Amino acid sequence: MRRTARLLTGTALAVAAVGLACPATAYDGEAAATGGLEVYPTSVVPGERAMVTTASCGEGGSAAGDAGAVGAGTFPLAPGTGDGEAAGHFEVPPSAQPGTYEIVATCGDDERRVTGDLVVTLTPADEQVYPRGSVKTGVGGALGPDPVQTAAGVAALAVAAAGGTWLLHRRARGDGI
Repeated sequence: MRRTARLLTGTALAVAAVGLACPATAYDGEAAATGGLEVYPTSVVPGERAMVTTASCGEGGSAAGDAGAVGAGTFPLAPGTGDGEAAGHFEVPPSAQPGTYEIVATCGDDERRVTGDLVVTLTPADEQVYPRGSVKTGVGGALGPDPVQTAAGVAALAVAAAGGTWLLHRRARGDGI
């Protein structure tokens, strides 16, 4: 009992020491919102337009966008309507391959770079089909489609466990097998 109490006390002290050693950081919603380049929609098919916005370039700041990774080249980002965002758009070329691409914007005033990700897929997001159901591997499962087979499997496992326990008990007593 004493050993457990010491262990718990030591753990609590270690957690408290780590908590005191790490500086507290407050959440700054403004700083988080201005941290990067937002791409909308995040997933497109080749031939569609994508729009990018950033608040990192400051009030009235413009930027130069680069979507060369996906094959769209450069595009301008113009200052928004006073909310401190710069926005621009580009068209994903029809020859773009599926994958995730980094889109870059460089602020005009201070050459600061911000990035965002664009995902190119072959099917639109609203038409994507996700797999459903089970895979026929031959191994089976506890939650199979037939409750009778599941019950029979559970009964077989119970009989095997009982028989193994009985054999081990006999061997421990010295009766032999």
